[in-house]
Amino acid sequence: MGEFTDKASAAGNKIAGKAKELFGEATNNAELEAEGEAQQLKGTGQDVKGSVKGALNDKI
Repeated sequence: MGEFTDKASAAGNKIAGKAKELFGEATNNAELEAEGEAQQLKGTGQDVKGSVKGALNDKI
């Protein structure tokens, strides 16, 4: 996957994760809240991965 694809996936995971986290808080569902937080972290990782790919392509 390229830089743009990684960053788009990251944004999707961050949004979906935040929605899960908020819904988990609203329904007092700790498992769903934790799943949302984990999905947001996955999105952050994908964002970093995309940034690294972009930086490497600029250098090559």
